[in-house]
Amino acid sequence: MQSLSVFDMFKIGVGPSSSHTMGPWQAARRFLGELTPETLADVERITVDLYGSLAKTGKGHGTDVAVQLGLSGNDPRTIEVDIIDECIRQIANSKRLLLSGKSTVPFEPATDIVFRDEEQLPLHPNGMRFTAFGKDGTKTEAVFYSIGGGFITQEGESAETDSTTLPFPINCADDLLGYCRREGLRISEIVMRNELAWRSELEIHTELAAIKDAMLDCVHRGCRTEGMLPGGLNVQRRAACTAANLLGHPCSADRNGWLNEIREQSRDFQCVLDWVSCFALAVNEENAAFGRVVTAPTNGAAGVIPAVLLYCLCFCDMPEDAYVEFLLTAAEIGCIFKKGATISAAMGGCQAEIGVSSAMAAAALTECLGGSPQQAAEAAEIAMEHHLGMTCDPIGGLVQIPCIERNAMGAVKAITAAQISLQRDPAEARVSLDAVVRTMWETAQDMNAKYKETSEGGLALQIAVNLSEC
Repeated sequence: MQSLSVFDMFKIGVGPSSSHTMGPWQAARRFLGELTPETLADVERITVDLYGSLAKTGKGHGTDVAVQLGLSGNDPRTIEVDIIDECIRQIANSKRLLLSGKSTVPFEPATDIVFRDEEQLPLHPNGMRFTAFGKDGTKTEAVFYSIGGGFITQEGESAETDSTTLPFPINCADDLLGYCRREGLRISEIVMRNELAWRSELEIHTELAAIKDAMLDCVHRGCRTEGMLPGGLNVQRRAACTAANLLGHPCSADRNGWLNEIREQSRDFQCVLDWVSCFALAVNEENAAFGRVVTAPTNGAAGVIPAVLLYCLCFCDMPEDAYVEFLLTAAEIGCIFKKGATISAAMGGCQAEIGVSSAMAAAALTECLGGSPQQAAEAAEIAMEHHLGMTCDPIGGLVQIPCIERNAMGAVKAITAAQISLQRDPAEARVSLDAVVRTMWETAQDMNAKYKETSEGGLALQIAVNLSEC
């Protein structure tokens, strides 16, 4: 079983989708990176074929934008998101692409990116083929699969392996809880010891701080940005108006000052609930607008964990550094779901995204509130239990309806799951976390394919029918 790090679960990148944007973006970069300098210089033309779910909802998810940015050599972690539209306009107007920023080739996005809606490659619904044509008539091809959460795999390669020896190898929840009992450690402490096998403590804390800051920056931007989301559904941003109404004035440009204002807000149920929903909406409105987000564990579910983390920091009187144990715990729960099931909506529906993120957040909150490892695992189980069977049916292939609101619901369910778990003896639990992971995977396999990020079923189909009848 592949070893996974906290930083496999949390990646700083660009919206709107980890599988349909981040994965293809990285695949494009990897394809060019594997070409020799001589081959790259000899490229006369390049094409991209998208299959399955990437073809059916790729335009709404910005897959065509992502592959162009990737082929241009841009890094999703560092690109200035404000220049994305201009980059794409320049390629369209010039009909030329600067591969990896080094070699210019003719490129017509409308014909050189092909959406093969009726075809699917064998290994995963999110398949893509890159083809580079040389001046001498040679052809170099590579097929990649975007398997969820920004992870990619190339056809013909063996499963990714990590030779790092971990002190606590974890394949399932029983492994994790067994180590906690044997060592007398909390979940976050076990995870930290594993992370030390990859990098120094300073590096771990530095990267965790960067993840936390990227999450909070995203919430803050979303709470200060008004207007309409792109894509044609005419979805109005709501987080900025909600935040302004709660504070009594527009959000301050000073993030820390803004957070302090929130901490001074009323702790009554309605106010706290409104803020949690606002935090989640803010992130996924940014995500829908090609903003910078943290994959957690996917972009479509990126709002749940920041919302619950801010609930923890602002309304539970947690110390500033509580984010460390929160993120460590959340990530390990995400790893368990990825190993035992999936975090790809194209494979498992929305239960694999919002459901997993809610489970991650529930366990993390429980850990921070002083719950035992068993209670944290139970909180994760409860959260997923109440997302089982959730379909992925984005209207118009856009990560907007119902995706944005689902993040708010997932955050609230995570908080509820944590509170339920903390109020009872773990010995009373009748369903284990491993059992719900298995159940989620079995449900995913039984789910009709049209409910797996195709926009061919559920709400997406109903709205399409209603619009055609108007």
